Amino acid sequence: MGFIFGWVGPQIEPNNRVLDDMIAQAAAAKQPVVRAESAHGALASAGKEHSHATTQANGTSAAIEGHPSWSDPSLTRLAAAEGPAHALLQGYREHGPAVLDLVHGDFALAVVDSEHNRALLAVDRLGIRPLAWTLAGDTLVFGSQLSSILAHPTVKSGIDPQGLFNYLYFHMVPSPGTLFRGLHKLQPGECLEYHEGRIERRFYWQLEFSEEPASFNTLSDELHRRLRQVVRGNLPEGEPSGTFLSGGLDSSTVTGVLQQLQSEPVDAFAIGFDAEGFDEMEYARATADHFGARLHEYYVTPQDVMEAIPLAARAYDEPFGNASAIPAYYCAKHAREQGKSVLLAGDGGDEIFAGNARYAKQKLFDLYGRLPPLLRSLLIEPLAFHLPGLGKVRSYIEQAKVPMPERMETYNFLHRFALDEIFDPAYLQQVDGEMPLELLRQRWYQCGEAPLVKRMLFLDHKFTLADNDLRKVNRMCELAGIDVRYPLLQEEMVEFAARVPAELLLKGQQLRYFYRRAMRGFLAQKTLEKHKHGFGLPFGLWMKEYPPLKAFAHERLEQVKARGFLNNHFIDRLIQAHETGHATYYGVFIWVLVMLEEWLQAHGQELGQSS
Repeated sequence: MGFIFGWVGPQIEPNNRVLDDMIAQAAAAKQPVVRAESAHGALASAGKEHSHATTQANGTSAAIEGHPSWSDPSLTRLAAAEGPAHALLQGYREHGPAVLDLVHGDFALAVVDSEHNRALLAVDRLGIRPLAWTLAGDTLVFGSQLSSILAHPTVKSGIDPQGLFNYLYFHMVPSPGTLFRGLHKLQPGECLEYHEGRIERRFYWQLEFSEEPASFNTLSDELHRRLRQVVRGNLPEGEPSGTFLSGGLDSSTVTGVLQQLQSEPVDAFAIGFDAEGFDEMEYARATADHFGARLHEYYVTPQDVMEAIPLAARAYDEPFGNASAIPAYYCAKHAREQGKSVLLAGDGGDEIFAGNARYAKQKLFDLYGRLPPLLRSLLIEPLAFHLPGLGKVRSYIEQAKVPMPERMETYNFLHRFALDEIFDPAYLQQVDGEMPLELLRQRWYQCGEAPLVKRMLFLDHKFTLADNDLRKVNRMCELAGIDVRYPLLQEEMVEFAARVPAELLLKGQQLRYFYRRAMRGFLAQKTLEKHKHGFGLPFGLWMKEYPPLKAFAHERLEQVKARGFLNNHFIDRLIQAHETGHATYYGVFIWVLVMLEEWLQAHGQELGQSS
């Protein structure tokens, strides 16, 4: 993975030393760096051939990282001959910010025109690549990693209590916010234009949903054609590659299509757990047998978890509480040890073809709102709330009456208790407890008019994919030395899925109805019948069964107590609930707190401390 960072604004002396500090603070410091500097700005990029910085005599420089492609033939030729940054620079000189309409694929980019004190920042349409920024006085400072931004001398920041609250709510810090005051992330399909101390942010692209009628066979044929197109388009020339293989629909599809495109067996990498209810290796084996792929298995152990926790904490520039980062790391690491440099991942299929259980659940709740109001208020609700034995009906009505998208967070851990039970009163005064829901609402209404299931998909494109799953896989693959690519999240595939009618995506309560039916005869029957699970980590169970992991977690929880933002009795209650109740459920929030504390220690951060 490549990195870009830099700034534009009033002159800073000496510029080269500032850029050195920014490079040193980024993981990119271990990779080749290309830099372009002028009196009023600087731009650097690091990585392999996918990211380059260049400069011209007029003082304009450009950098782009990722796997960009171009819809303009002349820019395609220039990128092939001289590199993608040259193509970006030429496109910017010819089209200005409209160059964003011509660049596709996954990317983060920056163009700095220090002579005219201008800059353009952008990330790709699905938010696969990250880019953050801050305005420090009149200086725009930006970078792929927050640590490089914080290293700039004009940036004075510290941990934002609201960012911390958002992390505990979502188990990551969603864009556009960060953990740090005044630092922001670009959202999927968003760009930022800077001119003489002023900024303008806008979405240069947004997915459009439609309900155009089409026959099932026509859509099915297009799906298979596009699958071959996006997998072929993500095959790197001359680099040893393989696939992630969980055994689910998407990783199995990518593995199968890749196997069709090459004569040698595909090297597929799968993770297992010696824990009841978590191991899904049988499904990965079924897919490998079905397509003739070569399966490489690795079983994660509790000791592996212990060893990976500090590595993961150091790798992320914000606390990150998705526990499946650990198996993702070991899967990528195993592939690297087997000589691979690129892995194709199946991420995104559930979020574009409606495969998450909550979609069916919310559709069921939505039916209640479609009943005549008088029927609900004069008959159903009086009966449900006054007759004994109708507790499940009452629960259904109560949830159904919660508006979307708030209803999707009914089971969020922070909604299971009053906030003053969880948090210290002084800390609560510094945060807006409604902010996470407001972030969800902003994205929900950004979608515009669309069927319920498609609005849920639009929500998940950001919160589940860009803010969570892609951040998880990207950073863990980077840590393991693997370049990861996402065929199902190519623009043409996502736009195709947006045209599939909602009733085909989710027919009744049948998740991924269209996709499963269209893949009959291609995927193994065992795969088609499999329910979604993923790379879940049995942390809650192992914390009870493996004494060193339990001791480590309890030590970190005691250190969280000393931070003072939680009520100590709540942590004691959480530990007790884990030991006597549902270990997996309570283990999730314990993991979130453990990774927070580990991150704070790894990065030398104190709550309320300025950077």
